[in-house]
Amino acid sequence: MKVCKFGGTSVASAEQIKKVVDIVLSDKERKIVVVSAPGKRSSDDTKVTDLLIALGEKALAGENVDGALADVVARYESIAEELELEESIIDTIRKDLKERVQADRSDEVLFMDSMKAAGEDNNAKLIANYLQSIGVTANYVSPKEGGLLVNERPERVRAIPEGDDRLAQLKDKEGIIVFPGFFGFTKNGTLRTFNRGGSDITGSLLAAATGASLYENFTDVDSVFAANPMVVDNPEAIDEMTYNEMRELAYAGFSVFHDEALMPAFRKSVPVCIKNTNNPSAPGTMIVAERKKDPARPVVGIAADDGFATLYVDKYLMNQEVGFGRRLLQILEDEGLSFEHTPSGIDNMSVILRDHQLTEEKEQRILHRVETELQTDAVQLKRGFSMVVLVGEGMRHTTGLTARAASAIASTGANIQMINQGSSEVSLVFGILTEDETKVLRALYNEFFN
Repeated sequence: MKVCKFGGTSVASAEQIKKVVDIVLSDKERKIVVVSAPGKRSSDDTKVTDLLIALGEKALAGENVDGALADVVARYESIAEELELEESIIDTIRKDLKERVQADRSDEVLFMDSMKAAGEDNNAKLIANYLQSIGVTANYVSPKEGGLLVNERPERVRAIPEGDDRLAQLKDKEGIIVFPGFFGFTKNGTLRTFNRGGSDITGSLLAAATGASLYENFTDVDSVFAANPMVVDNPEAIDEMTYNEMRELAYAGFSVFHDEALMPAFRKSVPVCIKNTNNPSAPGTMIVAERKKDPARPVVGIAADDGFATLYVDKYLMNQEVGFGRRLLQILEDEGLSFEHTPSGIDNMSVILRDHQLTEEKEQRILHRVETELQTDAVQLKRGFSMVVLVGEGMRHTTGLTARAASAIASTGANIQMINQGSSEVSLVFGILTEDETKVLRALYNEFFN
């Protein structure tokens, strides 16, 4: 039994949905289908999720929502008409959207979660309706009915295992199950959405809970590539990689698969395959627990991501002060910040943060507290950094790899701001200025792949 998930571009139009249905029906093992909200049909189009956000914001501002509501309904209406579906499905969708717009707005975050989730929820209803219209036994199942439970606020949303037994029963339901991605419900029935790429998480959770033989993640590319094809010309396709490798690459900017989505599949050893809706015969990229290592290719992929800031802290004899690192990180925790890396020396320590977490007020509070509470010699926070990451299970057995990478970066004239390698040695991270990101990525790709 397979679980397959289709992203926004895969279900953006009637033509795309017909491709999805053909793919599902071509393999009788494809039992559970997770769908996203309709994405862009062209580069200048608007995603349904963005239309829903605009609708929700108008409702919160007390503005007239008729036009924004009509825009959302029109997207589904055009799909339904091309699929020759009965008007009743649009009536169902329109009623659902009106109920969401008129719902309690006292908690703006939960209100917007409900609005955003309408994209996936109603697309699942529409696709199930289409399957039924062509004579296929299929059913829409909501996350509340299916048992996809998430934690309560204010914690960051994540799935909780109490719902797994109910999710496992989906494999025994008759026919094809169409399940909306991106959101779940708390035990008290509150809807919460996952973070970006949340439909990947839904698919992985269902694959793990049902003990699927394979989780297929259909997107708009043939495979995962060794580097960003928007930066590197014709990068190599990756045929096979491990969970750890994909996790590192996804974290570092590979947008083809959500980094959090790997964990449920990893825990239950469900293999994952990244495939292309528009070219389903392509083998795609398999993500597995273990793979054969090629000594000639220690690096499987190179990724880069911007939007980092660095907190620099200097204090003489820092290394002899018990608890200094803990107290520094406690200050960040008090501000609700997570950190990415903490390279350090004997008298200095740096903390790498995601820039989007910071506000001007938080920054000033952090600098003041670090200076006064830790009695530092110097403290400053700088923005404008990128992290370039080399990933490969074979790196730990390769001599001179760091020297090769550093030499390639030096050849571009860029300065390395930070180097960090995890204890597993699956990844090697270089901190650089964002302005140097493109040339560094190309130089590293040429060094290890050309």
